[in-house]
Formats: sequence, structure tokens, C-alpha cells
Amino acid sequence: MYNLVYLIGRLTTDPETTETETGKKVMTINLAVQRSFKNSDGIYETDFIRCVLWDGIASRTSEFCRKGDLIGVRGQIRTSSYETENGEKKYQTEVVVEKVSFLSSKPIEEEKPNSGKK
Repeated sequence: MYNLVYLIGRLTTDPETTETETGKKVMTINLAVQRSFKNSDGIYETDFIRCVLWDGIASRTSEFCRKGDLIGVRGQIRTSSYETENGEKKYQTEVVVEKVSFLSSKPIEEEKPNSGKK
């Protein structure tokens, strides 16, 4: 058995890193991944996939990425469950990310005017 997933998509929000009670850095992002086929209306649908990043990967992603950036992730699918206040059992599926590839190119800054030196 093998649990490995690769996704390429766009960040739906600016990534923000938080810390757990034990001091580990963690980030949860939603990755908008467009499907490779059109629906009956001729539109590409999009899946929004919850991803969790830990420690160094979370820090680097927070530092270099912004909303709308295209990234690639490699990780494992994890499913967990929790109980609501009403006693209802809910399930949650997410990708625990092992590697991030930054695929967006940053705009080239306009050249600064010459400081007068020749």
C-alpha cells in the first residue's frame, strides 16, 4: 500500500504560520486545484484541498508565497474525525505536506532611477 499525492494549485489566502503549545510551527492552507476536464457547461471546476505544513516547510512557504501564487506540493492524505458540540461525528481529509515547490515567478521590480553617478 502506498499513500502519496502530488498537487499543483493556487493558494486561496496569504499563508500564515502559527505555533502549537509545544512550539512547533504549523500552517493550514487551501489549495485551489483546477480539474483537467470541463463540465457539461464547458467550465473547468476547481477542488479546494486542505493542506497542512509543519516547521521549516511552513516557515518558508509563509515567507515566499502569497495569495494566488502557484505551488506544487507532495504529501500524504490523512483522514481524522472529531465530534461536534451536538455529538455529531465529522470527518476531515487533508494532505500533510512533505515538500513544496514554488512555481510562480515574481514580477521584476522596475529599475530604480539612476542615482546620478556615471
